[in-house]
This record gives sequence, structure tokens and C-alpha cells, in this order.
Amino acid sequence: MHSYLHDLGLLRDRKFALLLSARTISVLGSAFAPVALAFGVLGLPGADATTLSVVLTAQSLPMIAFMLVGGVIADRLPRQRVMMAGELLMALGYFALAAMMLSGWTPLTAMGVAAAATGVGTAIMFPALSGIIPEVVPADRLQAGNVLLGLGANASRVAGVVLSGGTVMLFGGGWALLVSGAMFALAGVLIAMLRLTSAERARAERHSVLADLRDGWREFSSRQWLWVVVAQFSVLVMALQAGHGVLGPLLAKESLGGPAAWSAFLAGEAVGTIAGVLVSLRLRPSRPILLGTLICLPTALPYLLLGLDAPLWATVAGAFVLGVCFDVFGVLWQTTMQREVPPESLSRVSSYDMLGSLMFGPIGLMLAGPAAKVFGTEGALLGCAALVVLSTLAALLAPGVRNLRAPEPVSR
Repeated sequence: MHSYLHDLGLLRDRKFALLLSARTISVLGSAFAPVALAFGVLGLPGADATTLSVVLTAQSLPMIAFMLVGGVIADRLPRQRVMMAGELLMALGYFALAAMMLSGWTPLTAMGVAAAATGVGTAIMFPALSGIIPEVVPADRLQAGNVLLGLGANASRVAGVVLSGGTVMLFGGGWALLVSGAMFALAGVLIAMLRLTSAERARAERHSVLADLRDGWREFSSRQWLWVVVAQFSVLVMALQAGHGVLGPLLAKESLGGPAAWSAFLAGEAVGTIAGVLVSLRLRPSRPILLGTLICLPTALPYLLLGLDAPLWATVAGAFVLGVCFDVFGVLWQTTMQREVPPESLSRVSSYDMLGSLMFGPIGLMLAGPAAKVFGTEGALLGCAALVVLSTLAALLAPGVRNLRAPEPVSR
């Protein structure tokens, strides 16, 4: 019988507690950013959905461009230091955006450069985060570690989207972005306190960056379940970026009630992620990738409801379902990767995972504004729902997705 008290004992470990605190605070900062940036940009004189698309694309493209480099760096250098650098770069980017919003000097080029800095920081930080978890958490408690990290992150998302909506309405987007920057800076300080001796990984051989990338690609491409689900998510995230980044806020401004309504939608999603992480704590599926892929199907629900002009309470309920499903998927996915991929290649494989999953995101952002003009905001959202369903059904055709089995649990 699985011992949940044994898993919760991770909270008494100093290193895990620091990692959990840093990750929780970092997510709290990032939860402020979407609402603050979206309505801050849409509130600028002459701004429209295309303006917001440009800023968000400027954030996404550098993140994708630097993702593989971030994976190589995280497999070469102490991951603690790489994470710290990423957090501090994100802090600088959001501080710059806040300064522009607060001063009233908001040229589109300058906002794009600051947004790009946050994207590069994300590209540096996330592969290191994926690789550092097995350095902190014992192998038999990896799923519990991912669950607890997810619980802290999701609680921050709930608090962040609620507080950011209120902050934007009361004080404006600039102050909310300033809070984001401060949170990333604090997370960087906590990561600096981690002092992981295991992160000082000795490497007998040094290879070129290209050789490291080839090795990482071999690890990635040799696992069908991995590259098929990443291909699925490349389409799914394109729909998500369009729906969450541009079309949802635009519809909220047009007919749902503005920032408060969109914050309620995001809060419903965030509460769903907390429910999802609690489900994940007890979930031990024999085929984790099959289950994770199946539960991506209901994530189309909020876009379907938004596209059908459902009332706000229904769209918030749909967002809750999306949050539950994505969080269960995330825990199963991260745990499976950490079990199946060699530790010395994990950050590079994670960078290929993120690159593949996010590579069409900027296309979704760029097309969202024009699609809303051609098909209407509701029609474009229905298109997002269709993309989610079709990409998921395609992934289920792969035997590797259906057949990968988790290792048998060790009896205590």
C-alpha cells in the first residue's frame, strides 16, 4: 500500500522546501503577467488584438529559439545556477515592461524587446527545472515531488489570477507587472540558497554544442510516446496560445465583462489545477501516457463554450475542467520523463519537449487577431476547440502512446 505520509515527508527536506518555495513564488509572479500584459496592452491608445499579438509573439519566439540552448546549458552547468539566471532575466524583463507602462512611454519595439527578455529567461529556466527535480527528490518519490511542486504552483496561479485582476482594475497593468518582476527576483534568491552539491556534475568528456544536441535528439526521437505527444501538443498549444493569449481576453472585453470576467475564467482554470494535482497524488495508472493523452480531450470544452457565447459561469466551469485535465497530464508526463530518460540527458530532452510543444504557439498568436476579424471571435474560438480534439485523437493512434507501462510500485 502506498504511503502518502512518506511522500509528504518531502516537505521536511530543506532542499526540496527551498525548491518548492522558489517555484511557488515564481509561478505567483507569472500568474500576474498574462492579465496585466493583456489588458495593459489592450488599454493603450490605438491598440487592438493585433497589437497584443505582436507583443506576445515577441515573447514567444525568443523562448522557442533559445530552448535547445537552454537544455544544453542545463546539462553542462549546475542546474541551480542556470535556474537562477533564468529567474533573474525574467525579473529584468518584467521590471522593464512595468517601467514603460507606469511612465507612459510604450513604443511597440521597446515592449517587444522587454517581452523577448522574459521569453529568453523562460527558455533558460525551464529545462534546468525539469532536470533539477531528480537531483532533489529520491527516485521512489518522483511523482510525489512533482505533485507537491504542482500543488504549490497551482495555488499560486489561483492567488495570482485573482490578485492580478484586482491590481489591474485598481492600479493598472504596470503595477501588476512590477509585482511579477519582484516575485521572479525573490525566486532567484531562493534558488541561490539551494546549494546543490549533486548539481556539480563531473563530465569526463566535453562535446560541442552540436554533438550535445545530437545526443539529446537521439534520446528524444528513440521514444515514440515522447515525440508523438510532443507533436500533439505543438498543435494543442497553438490553439491554447490563440485562445488564452488573444481570443479569450478579446471576447471578455467585447461581451463578458472585461478584466474581471477574464480573471474569473483564469481563476476557474487555476482552481481546477489544484483539484487535478490532488487527484494526481493518488493516481498510479499502469499506462500513464495513454491516460494523460485521453484526458486532453476535455480541454477543448472552454473554447467550445466561449465560441457558443455560453454564460460566464459555464465558461468558468469549462476552464476548471481544463485545469484538472492539464494538471493530471503534467504530473504523469513529468514523472514518466524523469523515469524513462537518463539523468544526464534529461534537460536536453526536456528542451526538445518544450521546443516541439511550443513551436507553433507564435503562429497561434499571430493568426488569432486576423482570424477574429475574418471569422469573428466566437468562430475562431470554435476552431481552437476543433484543433485540440483532432490533435489528441491523432496521438492516440500511436502504439507507443497506448502501450507504455509504468514500473511496478515497490512494496514498503
